[in-house]
Amino acid sequence: MKNIFLFLFITVLCVSCKKDSDLEKEISNIEISVAIERFDLAFAHAKPNQLNALKETFPFMFSNKYEDSFWIAKMQDTLQVELNEEVEKKYPNLNLVEGELKSLFQHMKFYFPEFNVPRLVSATSFVDYRNKVIVTDTISLISIDTYLGSTHPFYNGIQKYLAANFTENQIVVDFASKYAENYIYPKQNQTFLDEMIYFGKQLYFKDKMIPFKTDAEKIGYTQEQLEWSKANEAQIWSYFVERELLFSTDAKLVNRFITEAPFSKFNLVEIDKESPGRIGQYIGWQIVKAYMQKNEVSLKEMLSNEAEEIFNKSIYKPEL
Repeated sequence: MKNIFLFLFITVLCVSCKKDSDLEKEISNIEISVAIERFDLAFAHAKPNQLNALKETFPFMFSNKYEDSFWIAKMQDTLQVELNEEVEKKYPNLNLVEGELKSLFQHMKFYFPEFNVPRLVSATSFVDYRNKVIVTDTISLISIDTYLGSTHPFYNGIQKYLAANFTENQIVVDFASKYAENYIYPKQNQTFLDEMIYFGKQLYFKDKMIPFKTDAEKIGYTQEQLEWSKANEAQIWSYFVERELLFSTDAKLVNRFITEAPFSKFNLVEIDKESPGRIGQYIGWQIVKAYMQKNEVSLKEMLSNEAEEIFNKSIYKPEL
């Protein structure tokens, strides 16, 4: 009997893998062209007498609030020059990024046929890590100086848990996060469960849009942090349930378990320092996964469903 169950499990797994493989092959055949325009390099190599030509090509990069003298001074600014040099040294080309963005956009087009590929532009931003990528319907910007590598000297004054994801392999992940925000409803989060499910939706969106990325990359964890979360999932869930946190509207829970932080704040000495930050996002991800496995629901429907409905129908209960 045990062998029969094993055979059935392997058979189902093989069929599922074949379906996924066929789907990915279909998606990879969607015709999309992706090219990142290097405003960062164009500005770095431009002479003052070429400023007008730059403005014509990239008008959205130049605010009318500033006179030409401001931009000419910026071209010659020593910090800007150093920034330009470091960016060009790290990214003489963006071929890898373009390849990953192409795959992201193919998946976007498959699941959201109305999606149109935007004009892509890379620029420097004096390490504005709060706006690493900016996404609009027509133009999307990459602050390329926020992806020079987690140990780059430019990031010395930035907390390590933030700089950990200032890497090339996170560019497409950050794009997927921004696009997810445009498709997730409702956005008025009131309870801790609302917050968890919101980010669970975002992470499940990444499962579908960037399946070529690891789970650790999707959530911005190290592999060790991901393994800790898996190993302690049941205990974390018990902690949330036993303290009746799910439907709490205490804003402190967001800071403790949802937002960027070096670790999650259980207020338990033996756990806090070991845990990764944003553990509530991880739990929300597992709830959404369980919901999608147990219900015949499209991605679009799930993204617009209420958190409580998703939770109730997920029948989520990790085993101790």
